[in-house]
Amino acid sequence: MITSAQMRAARALLGIDQKTLAEMAGVSLPTIQRMEASSGNVRGVVDTLIKVVEALDRAGIDLISDNQPSHGGGRGVRLKEAAGNARS
Repeated sequence: MITSAQMRAARALLGIDQKTLAEMAGVSLPTIQRMEASSGNVRGVVDTLIKVVEALDRAGIDLISDNQPSHGGGRGVRLKEAAGNARS
């Protein structure tokens, strides 16, 4: 579903810390810390994983899975294109 590296990269793109992500997702800070300390796919209660993924989605993060088209191949994260928001 999501890897620890994707979580850290998503936070970096948003410029937020673990505490802010925890607040956005409605989970505890230690939960986010444990999730990000995982190797590979994040382990945890499915409902908690869904809360984190949905919080990142609402914040404008697009999680790239293994089978999703991307220029570099493999998993990753990117910012969603905002409607009417042109980058210069």
